[in-house]
Formats: sequence, C-alpha cells, structure tokens
Amino acid sequence: MFDCIILGAGLAGCVLAERFASDGKRVLLLEKKEHIGGTCYDFYDKSGILVHKYGPHIFNTDNETVWKYVNRFSDFRIYHHRVLGVIEGKKVPIPFNLESLYQLFPSTYAECIENKLLDKYAMNTKVPIMELQNQDDPDLKYLANYIYEYVFLHYTQKQWGMSPEEVGGTATARIPFYISRDDRYFQNRYQGIPVNGYTDMINHIIANENIHVLLKTDYHKVIELDQLTHTIKFLGLPYNGKVIVTVPLDELFEFCFGHLPYRTLDFKFETFNTEYFQEICTVNYPNNYDFTRITEFKYMTGQVHPQTTIVKEFPKQYDWKDKSQEPYYPIPQEKNTILYNKYRTLLDEFSNVILSGRLADYKYYTMSETITNALGAFDKYCVDNIK
Repeated sequence: MFDCIILGAGLAGCVLAERFASDGKRVLLLEKKEHIGGTCYDFYDKSGILVHKYGPHIFNTDNETVWKYVNRFSDFRIYHHRVLGVIEGKKVPIPFNLESLYQLFPSTYAECIENKLLDKYAMNTKVPIMELQNQDDPDLKYLANYIYEYVFLHYTQKQWGMSPEEVGGTATARIPFYISRDDRYFQNRYQGIPVNGYTDMINHIIANENIHVLLKTDYHKVIELDQLTHTIKFLGLPYNGKVIVTVPLDELFEFCFGHLPYRTLDFKFETFNTEYFQEICTVNYPNNYDFTRITEFKYMTGQVHPQTTIVKEFPKQYDWKDKSQEPYYPIPQEKNTILYNKYRTLLDEFSNVILSGRLADYKYYTMSETITNALGAFDKYCVDNIK
C-alpha cells in the first residue's frame, strides 16, 4: 500500500512526490498523459530541435528557496527573455517601455512624455495603465489609451475570446508602462532554462525509489472519493493515506455542478532550413493575424543546429470533450470562482486530501508559484502531523 497517491504528474505533482518520497513515504504518481511534466514537457522534434510542447516556458523567480530547489535537479542556462510586439508595422519591446515609446513616437513628443512620467514616478517603476488613464495630463492619458488600444485590447480579445471588461479589471490592472530602458520581459533576480530541458529536470526530481509512476492512467479507475461517507477507496479497498489532487476539481467530481471554463491553445510547429527565423525568441502579434505570438526555441535553449523550429499560438475556447485539448487558462470571472468554490466545498469534506497546482486551484500560476505552493503544501502537512 502507498502512503501517498498523487493525481497528476505535472510540476506540482512531481515536486510533492519528491518531497513525500524524500520523507520516506511510498508514493504513487498517476498521470493520464503519456508523459510527465504537464505543460512544462519538452522533447526533441523530428529535426532534433528541443521544443516545448505546450508553448514557451522560461523559469523566473525572486524566491531563493525555489531557485535553490530547482538547481538541485538541473544546471540552468542563464537566459533573459525578450519580447517584441508588432505595433503599427514596427517591432518594439514588450512590455511597453521607454524604448518602445521612442521607436513609435516622434522623439520630441516621446521626450515630453518621458519627462512627465519621471516627474511623477521613479525610474524603473512599472505603472499600470489604469493609473495613467486616471491622470489629468492629456499626454499621459493618450499614452495609456494608446497602449490599451495597440498592445492590450486586441491581444486580449484573441487570447480570452472576450473584451478586457468581460475578463475583469484584474487583467487590465496588470498592464504596465515600464519606465525603463531595460527591455527584458522579466526583471526577476533568477532567470534561466534547464540546460537539458524541463523533462530531464523533472525526471531527476522524481528519481527516487519510493516513487512509482503510472502514465496513461485514468485515475477514476484507481481512486474513488465517496461523497456520502467522505472516505476514499484505492482499487476498491479503503484507503487512509494522503491523496494529493493537482487535477481539475470539476473533472475529479465528474462535473456534478457543471464545467469550469478554460481557454486553450492550438500550436502550429514549423521547421525551417535556416539557422534562425526571427530576430528574437518571441514576437507578439497583438492586432493582425489569428495567432498571438511566434516563439523560436533555439534562443531559449542555446542549441546549435543548422535548422530552426518555431511555434505559432492560436487561442480558442476549451472543449472538455476534445481529449486532445489542454485546459490552460482559468477564466478569472466571478461566476467561475463561485462554481469552483462549490467543488472546493465537496473536497473539504475529505480530511486526508491535499490540494496544489494551477488546475486544482483554478488559478494561473508561474512555474515558480507552482513550486512555492507545492513546497508550502508539504510544509503544512509536516506541521499538521506534528500537531
């Protein structure tokens, strides 16, 4: 019998598997996909180029504990991600910053706006455009409206299939103007890519004899949560160990209250007989085209190869009936939070269940946040055991 059964072998599930196994617990890791790592999974394509199956993943964090944790399982190639956005026919740095300003506006007007910004804010400050929209100064209002129109509005409509207002104010609140000439997409202290890829790193995370992995496994056929008795059965027998849930709660409870909505992505991979396709890793297309961005993997991985592979991302609504689709982005609307909380109430009736991860929490997490939450869930388990 296993001391701990984990539903889902994504990043959260694998980190928790490692923590419990290192604590001497016998762990069963169940995964419906044919691979570990969840959306962090990467592999070598037919041309021998290392690609990220579910879109680009750049590890970035200010959390020293998390950085030390991942470095136990892989060396990291230091990589600072940069993104260009196609705006009015020009490719400018994203997030919108002083360099973007000078590339799009006449220099005298750009200088005027820069001086007004620096009168109100310190250098290297990220100012939400909602705050700029509320300023009395017409030039700052114009800047905010320009960024909203050309950088955010149409990109959001493509990404979410709805207007920014329908998505909610929290989405708009995150759009910054970065008062800086630092053109990096992230400003975190630690940034990088595992030298041999994420799959290799995660394989090292779960390389413990106490961890047993079952891929291509429907966990409903292995684990049963009885809502009447609030007990758990494993292969039809009573189970009193820990169950860690990293899978969607609506799926776990067989959609008894309805389906939690997500946005998903279609990926179109293309390989070219040239060393590089574009001038930078990622180019965003906020306005024209059906796709939102193009990513070229060799910039991230540092791989030397005479060919190159890119991926285009096409957002669309998630259809739970289509098993080829992945639920990527929880939709941050109040009605969805209410529905999620109904499922969460069902889970709260089970005393030996731990919840962790993007799907289980119905929240978008970075990789750093995923690991932080997983480590925190394990620490709480240890504290509760002491009590």
